[in-house]
Amino acid sequence: MYLSTDKNGNEAIENKKTRSEAVQTSESNAVLIGNKPVMNYVLACITLFHGGAKEVNVKARGRSISRAVDVVEVVRRRFLPDVKIKKVGIGTQQMTPREEGGTPTNVSTIEITMEH
Repeated sequence: MYLSTDKNGNEAIENKKTRSEAVQTSESNAVLIGNKPVMNYVLACITLFHGGAKEVNVKARGRSISRAVDVVEVVRRRFLPDVKIKKVGIGTQQMTPREEGGTPTNVSTIEITMEH
């Protein structure tokens, strides 16, 4: 909620969400894999499950795909043995060229859904 003032000096409370708040609410059970150590992402998954999430989506693309698989396996085998893999989705995203006149590149993606 935000307090705003119109051109007449009247104050009003507006219920707007920032972009980060909107992303958090819609993708609250997603863990996006990057370049951090595996255990950072494992902790994020465990925290989501302990917070009441029934499903956690682990998403990665490119060279981070192997790290995403490692995260899911560590969660399953070491910390939460009752977690099952519900779905694995793979795909390709076409990235725009970095410079003018370049050719677009394809980047592989993976989304692994775990359920508790």
